[in-house]
Amino acid sequence: MLIGFIGLGKLGMPCAEAVSDKGFNVLGYDILPKQSTKIDIKDSIQEVIEQSDIVFVATPTPHEEGYDGREPTSHKEPKDFNYDSVKEVLKECNKYVKNEQTLTLISTVLPGTIRRELAPIVTNTRLIYNPYLIAMGSVGWDMINPEMIIIGTMKGNLVTANRAKHLLHFYGRICDNNPRIEFGTWEEAEAIKIFYNTFISNKLALVNMIQDVAERLGNMNVDVVTKALAKSTMRINSTRYMKAGMGDGGACHPRDNIALRWLAKKLNLGYDLFQSIITAREKQAEGMAKAILRHGKDIHFTSDTYKPNTTLIDGSYSLLVQYYVKKHGGTIIDSWNWLCGSNVDVIVRVHESDKVTADNKTIVFDPWRSYPKADNVVYYGK
Repeated sequence: MLIGFIGLGKLGMPCAEAVSDKGFNVLGYDILPKQSTKIDIKDSIQEVIEQSDIVFVATPTPHEEGYDGREPTSHKEPKDFNYDSVKEVLKECNKYVKNEQTLTLISTVLPGTIRRELAPIVTNTRLIYNPYLIAMGSVGWDMINPEMIIIGTMKGNLVTANRAKHLLHFYGRICDNNPRIEFGTWEEAEAIKIFYNTFISNKLALVNMIQDVAERLGNMNVDVVTKALAKSTMRINSTRYMKAGMGDGGACHPRDNIALRWLAKKLNLGYDLFQSIITAREKQAEGMAKAILRHGKDIHFTSDTYKPNTTLIDGSYSLLVQYYVKKHGGTIIDSWNWLCGSNVDVIVRVHESDKVTADNKTIVFDPWRSYPKADNVVYYGK
């Protein structure tokens, strides 16, 4: 099996050499002169394509100068990555690639980019998206010891899926560990990659805010706090709260964020992380309300409580969504009126454990995406 890498920069070169170290013959090309004792550097993309079974495209998707985080960017207009180089490379690849070859993009792109801008360029085979979760300084090691292998294909395309199996066979030969496989659409793979990175960014922003509070408040060691949080494997460092549905609620969480807003202002931190959390929660609830109202105006919610098996409504996300339903012209049909036969257009499944009884004319709106699928069932977020 011959492996090709197009783009031999800070990602492509160490990955190509790591594959070579595993006993593969590796070909490479870059627009700039490159040297390597481990890979056969070619003079053109055509040579790499025509001689390789699997081709990895590792072309950079840079931002404009001044957008890499070395200087402040929060005041600047946000911008997408620049895909010009990737597009030019894919156009050239498409001239020579054959249908049976595996053409794999590993560059970072935003969700939606491949289907909208890149896949239409590749007409002679199907493009696979296979982004890497690597850290600069340990790229080669990360390549052969991945936490997971992410593979995105065009949804429901059997030919593409078969090429993905070809790719998995390759990873089975080079990986020193036994990574899990995350397989999905192009959009799902794009999202796994970029939200993985932003999870880390948000985590660091929060622990550094704890550091700022400790610095200003006194009598508080940030390491004592963060070590206690790091050891909390029941709810923080676990799979809990990793299923999208109804948002945060209860007697503590919303009000804690409100109080921490006050503390951030009192300590003059100069930024308000918790305002962003509060705003996001409210905008997410409003977005759900608007989605519900697309299916009717008379709405019944299966519960007002903030979680199942309780009567507590403190900080209830269900009630927050109901607030926005009413704000945008909907009517809430409570349980008594629903049982008495009032017209209901939509039943909202508030808790994943909630049982729903509905005729075929009534929409069941399920933000948990687990209610048995039927013509009258709407999954939110899918």
